[in-house]
Amino acid sequence: MQYHAALFDLDGTLLDSLRDIADATNRTLAAHGFPTHPQDAYRQFIGDGMTKLIARALPADRREGPTLPTCVEYYRGDYGAHWNVHSRLYDGIPAMLDGLVARQIRLAILSNKPDEFVQQCVRQYLGDWRFDVIMGAGAGYPHKPDPAAALAIAGEMGTRPDRSVYLGDMEVDIATARAAGMLAVGAAWGFRTPAQLTAAGAQFALTDPLQLLEIVDAPGR
Repeated sequence: MQYHAALFDLDGTLLDSLRDIADATNRTLAAHGFPTHPQDAYRQFIGDGMTKLIARALPADRREGPTLPTCVEYYRGDYGAHWNVHSRLYDGIPAMLDGLVARQIRLAILSNKPDEFVQQCVRQYLGDWRFDVIMGAGAGYPHKPDPAAALAIAGEMGTRPDRSVYLGDMEVDIATARAAGMLAVGAAWGFRTPAQLTAAGAQFALTDPLQLLEIVDAPGR
């Protein structure tokens, strides 16, 4: 089967943004008198949107009531001022995107990160490539793993879901791809291992971005 479109998650898939997210969250926690976490802990907190990120970072007994929205708004301001301190594209991402463009495969981004930050990140780090659709949380669709946004993106690009690949680094991305009827491909250079991605239902779990080109080039796919 020939693929016509490739959809991507952002954080942990295209963009290595873990340190900036962890630092902004830890500053938020410290400012409100809560304990902070080591950077690697945030691999388990990220993926389901900003509010879930902060809820998971807060002490269990402070995740309800006014504390959560107060900390979410503080984080929004802090991350908004420091989102591009350490973030960078993962190795191999530029060559992968170049290869997809050369194959005339259309590109899109679907993230649970707030849309305002998705747009900023794409402008700074991914401006060399044309993405037909760039969509984050708050763009009018439910968060992943609801497939509505992925299906809307496929429709906007004029491609069938079964002719689309979705590459993401977390269980929520795999669930989204499977629910939308897209090829579910895991990015194991991000926040999950190949075994975790396969267990979540990934049809492929890649350790190098260029392996995506092998998938789209494979006969019969």
